[in-house]
Amino acid sequence: MKKIFISFLFLSLTLASFSGEIVLKGVYQGQNLYVMNPFSASGVGFCIYEVTVNGHVTTDEINSSAFEIDLSVYQFKIGDKIVIEIKNKENCTPKILNPEVLKPKSTFKLTSIKIDRKGILTWTTTNETGSLPYIIEQFRWNKWVKVGKVTGKGMQGTNNYSAKVKPHSGNNKFRVKQIDYTKKPRYSREVNFRSLKPPVTFSPLKPYTEIVFSRETMYEIYNYYGNLILKGYGAKIDIAGLKKGSYFLNYDTKTGTFKKK
Repeated sequence: MKKIFISFLFLSLTLASFSGEIVLKGVYQGQNLYVMNPFSASGVGFCIYEVTVNGHVTTDEINSSAFEIDLSVYQFKIGDKIVIEIKNKENCTPKILNPEVLKPKSTFKLTSIKIDRKGILTWTTTNETGSLPYIIEQFRWNKWVKVGKVTGKGMQGTNNYSAKVKPHSGNNKFRVKQIDYTKKPRYSREVNFRSLKPPVTFSPLKPYTEIVFSRETMYEIYNYYGNLILKGYGAKIDIAGLKKGSYFLNYDTKTGTFKKK
């Protein structure tokens, strides 16, 4: 008997089975699952012969071409972990009609977000219904740039988070976001911070193998066609491997240009 694991905690899905068992892992979101149940290959009876939820055999009527797995009877709380096992006969494949109902959703409510002088960003949330990563973004170079990621706790109560960020000179803006299976990001409000550090300067060093900054900074290098070539954080960049030509350089809060000779 072959097992197929469908893990919604990691947003992966496999249904390429010919027989055996389908295992769905996810979190309870208050909705039930619907299953299409073909006839068995022998033509006698239906494909599925047993369904369990967290190890308990369901009382749902599965001897039908389509049926509902009623999760409400288990008194789950929103965000509770669920494992559903669907056992089927040889040479037939059931179909899960709405597998997305077990995927974590972004439902967080932000209660506070702030940043201190040491560059520690902290935020507090409630109403999470599944573990999803928080992506930390900083506004630089007239765009939002990803600068970190923290795994969400997925609890409905109070959740506290913190991360070290790297403010640039002058006025800074940060925010966090989550993206669930809908692919639509949900953003926190922005938090502002003013750094008293002086602006960063740079100069290419002959024989044009390095770019040296006045202090450490986040940077990006783009070629003439707008393709990203290098990015990172540091006080210098090794450009020995770049082809000769003109490049755009994002650093600190500025955008400059340089030529590799």
